[in-house]
Amino acid sequence: MFGLEDQKNKKKPKEFIFELEKELKDPKYSKEVTEKILNRIQTIKKLLQGGIEKEDFDTVGRILYGYSALLKVLNRIPTNKKS
Repeated sequence: MFGLEDQKNKKKPKEFIFELEKELKDPKYSKEVTEKILNRIQTIKKLLQGGIEKEDFDTVGRILYGYSALLKVLNRIPTNKKS
């Protein structure tokens, strides 16, 4: 009725995968990106510990928080560990 009777027989649409997710399945590329992010996090932490102006402190803190969140997301993406 109303076109709903064939829903059980239809296949579910494929889940959308971003290009970055496809690229990060390569273990070498994933490791490179993770290392770059870790280096940037360390650099930002050194800046914050060394002391910066108040106006820049909040901005740099937000950037640090963003990199930390990105690192968490990258760690959740499964990689092919065949290489």
